[in-house]
Amino acid sequence: MNQDQLKALVGQAAVQHVVPGSVVGVGTGSTVNHFIDALAAIKDRIAGAVSSSERSTERLKAHGIPVLDTSTVQGIPVYVDGADEIDHQGFMIKGGGAALTREKIVADLAERFICIADESKLVDVLGNFPLPVEVIGMAAAQVARRFKALGGEASIRPGVLTDNGNPILDVRGLRITDPLAMETEVNQWPGVVTVGIFARHKAQVCLLGTAEGVKTLSF
Repeated sequence: MNQDQLKALVGQAAVQHVVPGSVVGVGTGSTVNHFIDALAAIKDRIAGAVSSSERSTERLKAHGIPVLDTSTVQGIPVYVDGADEIDHQGFMIKGGGAALTREKIVADLAERFICIADESKLVDVLGNFPLPVEVIGMAAAQVARRFKALGGEASIRPGVLTDNGNPILDVRGLRITDPLAMETEVNQWPGVVTVGIFARHKAQVCLLGTAEGVKTLSF
């Protein structure tokens, strides 16, 4: 099976975790697109969706799935999203699609985070994938210097602004052995909007697409 087929497989599997009658949290990215397409088949059994990006919102609406404003939703049972990397504790790096801040906001509404990914995303230690950090533009150089002190090389992602209008720094060369501590530290740096470490909002379940089918990892 190729990567796209694996993504379709886990996207379809994630529908089984949707709570009937509930509002569903929907992430962003190529794997999530398969989940949205699968969700369309049961759209009459859900109350709608909360979306983490303009792109996902468009796709949901194209399928006739109502998208609710986060301000009108107090909580959701399940948030389904992909990851750029996930480790064996359920900690993730996210933000390759530039939606990390809104993804973290929706994840914070959810009781459970269901990560959908192909097996290439499962790692022992986070950091091989460049760590995305959404920043206020005037702080970009300052934040980059802080990462340099930690052994990371940060560069602005060219031609990309988030849905919030901010640039993203991608940080290479990090080995994130304590995701929770690093997330807590970087969150306190002035000018950081969101760091793409999802440790406080880690996955409870990962549906992993493998050549043998979908493997369910629980954390």
